Amino acid sequence: MKLFAHAHATHPDWRMALALAAAQIDAQRADPRGRHVVHPTLGWIYFSDHYAPHATALLGELKRRWAGVSWVGAVGVGVAANGAEYIDEPALVLMFADLPREQFQVFSGARPLGAFPAAAALVHADPAMPDLPDMISEMSSRTASGHLFGGLASSRTRTIQVADGIFEGGLSGVAFGHDVALMSRVTQGCQPVGPVRLITQAHRNLVLTLDGEPALDALLRDLGVPSSEPREALPRLRETLVGLSDAKDKLLTHAGQFGIDTRVRPLIGIEPKQRGIALGEEVTAGMQLAFCHRHVDAARRDLVRICSEIREELEPDALPLAEAMALHPGPAERAPHPARGIAGAIYVSCTGRGGPHFGAPSAELVLIRHALGDVPLAGFFAAGEIAHRHLHGCTGVLTVFSNGSRP
Repeated sequence: MKLFAHAHATHPDWRMALALAAAQIDAQRADPRGRHVVHPTLGWIYFSDHYAPHATALLGELKRRWAGVSWVGAVGVGVAANGAEYIDEPALVLMFADLPREQFQVFSGARPLGAFPAAAALVHADPAMPDLPDMISEMSSRTASGHLFGGLASSRTRTIQVADGIFEGGLSGVAFGHDVALMSRVTQGCQPVGPVRLITQAHRNLVLTLDGEPALDALLRDLGVPSSEPREALPRLRETLVGLSDAKDKLLTHAGQFGIDTRVRPLIGIEPKQRGIALGEEVTAGMQLAFCHRHVDAARRDLVRICSEIREELEPDALPLAEAMALHPGPAERAPHPARGIAGAIYVSCTGRGGPHFGAPSAELVLIRHALGDVPLAGFFAAGEIAHRHLHGCTGVLTVFSNGSRP
């Protein structure tokens, strides 16, 4: 598999932005070194909501310029590219792959997945659907690995999805066959502040006991707050989140960070009379829980961690980890090459992340480029992120396509 072709541009007129991006694609296809895709079969298009009113015309022009290419994508309040983000400005990002046509299928409400033997799937969805978590879980069950990745369209106008057509509502995306090698990692950007605890008694979204003791007492002890006056601890509690996982899943990885199936949810209140705590998700006894804090240092460390894990798994003989994490990569790292193992990447991040959360414009995407290398990347800032079989919030989901067999 060759390096994916990719481009991004900003302009008040979507036609000009597309023309600028198309010129970048043409230059990559004409590269005499032949590193990039020349005859694409699958294309990704992510565009900011400034272009939402023109989505039908935009897709029509994409199909005219690149006849025969299947298209998937979504609208976002921001879009992500290799080392750059465009938030709250008119912009688009394109990426092309030359996957065998029998190894992928675009799906939507108008074109169900059917009998295609899906191993994994990229999913875009409408955030307004009330039964969204169930739909994501059901879609996950239709893949052999249960592996989904993607996000919810985000927009101040129309929440548009692209799946060889323009759609609003429901799910859409592209399913991949078993011979398409890809892997995903989730970055929660949170630092656990206490041990993993077992929910032993709960009612709907109220946790009553953890490890057999009152949940509020366990929370205050993990935060180092005196239990006599819990209301005085409210400022600390407002900064506290909760990592949740089902009984069958691992809450933490070997590195002490949250795993791919962990959902970070807000702590929305306390119940002093029953010594309970209220969470932003319904829970049941047997689930696992850990309290955590989200801050920029944790977000930066966790983002570098997932990039480093991907590189170590796909490129064990490539640059050492220390160099991968360097803030000033050398020419060897900046130069993409298909032999490095990564053909392209999709990154879906929360609208609450991006440069504003990481401290500088495009800081989040620059970190990925430094840690992962200069690889083709496209994505968007979503109203919720999808990973494995769960809907997440305030996370980043990084998926890479590799040149080898499925990890």
